[in-house]
Amino acid sequence: MGGHHPLGPYLVTPDELAPDAEISCTIDDEVVQKSNIGDLLFDAADLVSYISTILTLNPGDLIATGTTGGVGHARKPPRYLQGGETVVTRIDGIGELVTPVRRSEPS
Repeated sequence: MGGHHPLGPYLVTPDELAPDAEISCTIDDEVVQKSNIGDLLFDAADLVSYISTILTLNPGDLIATGTTGGVGHARKPPRYLQGGETVVTRIDGIGELVTPVRRSEPS
């Protein structure tokens, strides 16, 4: 997967998660997002059902749903990722994804 949307370390089905599994994101050990899957606006079954009315979903398709508050322009003052930082995304019961941030090269 490209550097703009890393995934992992595992993909699981909803029945493999606790209904209140915590989701968190840190940047260089600063907690910038913290929530739990019980706070999702729509559960996985509702999303699949709705999206299936618009297009055909196939096994292996992924649905990107957005994020909890606390990042980018939504922060006061805004905070954006900088080269050299490390982002760690965690979901209880699954694990964590560690993503080093690189400065993008001008094209």
